[in-house]
Amino acid sequence: MRIEIWADLVCGWAYVAKRRIERALADWPGEPPELHWRPYRIDPTAPPRPVRLGQALQDPQVAAALASCGPDPDEAPAAARMRAAAAAADEGIGPRFGAAWRVDPTDAHRLVALAYRQGGAAMQGRVVEALLHAHFVAGEPISDPAVLARIATDAGLAADVLADGAGADEVADALLVGRARGIVASPTIVVGRFALRGAQPPEAILDLLRQAQSGDVDSGDSEDGPVERYRWAESLLAGGDPLGALRLLAPVLAEHREPAVLELAGRAYFASAQLGRAEAVLRELVAARPDDAYGRLLLGRTLQRQGRADDAAGELRLAAAMDPGYGEAASSRAMSFGG
Repeated sequence: MRIEIWADLVCGWAYVAKRRIERALADWPGEPPELHWRPYRIDPTAPPRPVRLGQALQDPQVAAALASCGPDPDEAPAAARMRAAAAAADEGIGPRFGAAWRVDPTDAHRLVALAYRQGGAAMQGRVVEALLHAHFVAGEPISDPAVLARIATDAGLAADVLADGAGADEVADALLVGRARGIVASPTIVVGRFALRGAQPPEAILDLLRQAQSGDVDSGDSEDGPVERYRWAESLLAGGDPLGALRLLAPVLAEHREPAVLELAGRAYFASAQLGRAEAVLRELVAARPDDAYGRLLLGRTLQRQGRADDAAGELRLAAAMDPGYGEAASSRAMSFGG
């Protein structure tokens, strides 16, 4: 069994959740689940250089963003920070608790991903603990390369493990997968198809594990597989993110030219106004499946948007002939294929 913790490393409740998960697992009678930390962002506009938190919190939007991972999203930011500090104290985190810097945690998330890739859950857990301690207890900026290099070497990684953007693709893809899976809060604890939002008490976490165990579900995360990537890309496209969908779909499209993959790529290219690429994959689709009425409709509308009315008319007539239901759709210029 695997527990995924989707969390931002600048979210104080992520540290509280870590301690509560550890307490829950101490009482878990079965084989210990593997913990896998996944990225989430509560403050995506954080600047590349760290800013003293006191200064940053003068901006109400920043204060609200950093407080958004608390149990009450409507709570005043100052009260939310006090509540997080009290919860941390109850979990033995300290002696002091509170961030000193507003940072962009992208590189820290990369380090977490690389720790899992190179050393598995145990190494990743050490890195996460060190990053959270550095940010919330030691008051260090976890975007600082020197801080990250020290944490990397202490965990058994090379000091230059983050060189050349290593781990960036993993983090970017994971953020998209989280969005596709409906992760909307830090922390969110996921076991298979079951989830808990927030830093829940150990009893609730144990209930989640029992529920997942009795549900007999595959609790591993396998978004690198083509089926999963296709599913998450489809979800992102339906949610209005065609570029994110194309990013997740790219390795699938490179190796699997099945009609369903070509159709999804065509829809995403169309929705993101990449009409030349849409035309290319849709022509491949109708060549492989000439009687695909929907593929003909997609191709016709793509040609129409390119201003190639004569070419479009032939494809749209074919679509309507194959499926009369597409007759009206073919004549409408307001049709969208993004959803």
